[in-house]
Amino acid sequence: MDEEQPETTTNSNSPRNFTNFIMFQMYTIFVIGSSNTDMVIQSEHHPKPGETIMGSNFLSSPGGKGANQAIAASRLGGNVIFLAKLGDDLFGQKAIQHFKNEGIHTQFVSIEPNKSSGVALITVDSKGENTIVVAPGANQFLVKKDIDSLVNAFQRGDFALFQLEIPLQTVQYGISLANSKGVKCVLNPAPAQKLSDELLKDLFAITPNETEAQILTGIEVTDIDSAEKAARILLDKGVQQVIITLGSQGALYVSQNQMFHIKAPKVQAVDTTAAGDCFNGALLVALSEGKDWKLALEFACKAATISVQKLGAQASLPNLNDLL
Repeated sequence: MDEEQPETTTNSNSPRNFTNFIMFQMYTIFVIGSSNTDMVIQSEHHPKPGETIMGSNFLSSPGGKGANQAIAASRLGGNVIFLAKLGDDLFGQKAIQHFKNEGIHTQFVSIEPNKSSGVALITVDSKGENTIVVAPGANQFLVKKDIDSLVNAFQRGDFALFQLEIPLQTVQYGISLANSKGVKCVLNPAPAQKLSDELLKDLFAITPNETEAQILTGIEVTDIDSAEKAARILLDKGVQQVIITLGSQGALYVSQNQMFHIKAPKVQAVDTTAAGDCFNGALLVALSEGKDWKLALEFACKAATISVQKLGAQASLPNLNDLL
């Protein structure tokens, strides 16, 4: 990555600055996805249906899988362009300023009139495990014409990172369009749902966890062997690389020609809310810098391990100095 590029860290939204951003950056990371405000409560355990329990700490912070991944990538040194739809409310206005403060280019972050921003209600138990309920708000109004606005920004060799908190038809259209422009498309298939072979065939890589891999393939992922079986099914559908994240057990990489397992450092988890988002953002940074897959996955696992030791989504995402 060329380090003599002051233009790449600008927060200005002017066309001139955007042109300079693209001109000087060889591999840009486009993150196309959701933005929410997270409302997080810590509790000893998760409530059962009909049960009211007393929590402890409360945290309100920016979230959403798309925003989390964009900020994770930006903090770790990536040059990030974010495409998202926000509500016509205080949450939306605060989010745009927040993205600018994080060094993310925001020309393609827009406000949907008369709609609310996305909100996620999260409970975190004493083991660091979480449950999440999302009201998508303006995220569900991110449509094909929004994707079309990126056509002139895409450059061959760039990366595009997608998730599934925006309409599935928008994701599929975006992957198809970006792929046709020579952009390497990576999908984090969360929240989990079935995906068509038409979508999968255009993917440079897919990054499911164990649950998502099972929903995509029908294989229950309980260990490395079952993870490999699930990965092979996705490869047969046209995906070029499959990375199955295994929580505290790290990640498994499988392609047609290679397979390896990266172990994660052992730590005490406080909150796993954004661990997967941190992993994906870090992975894209490493790949955009030309690192090979093994180094990229080691970098991503290390970043995710740091994130689970702090409470909150974006509040837990590390800076590059935290990994050195």
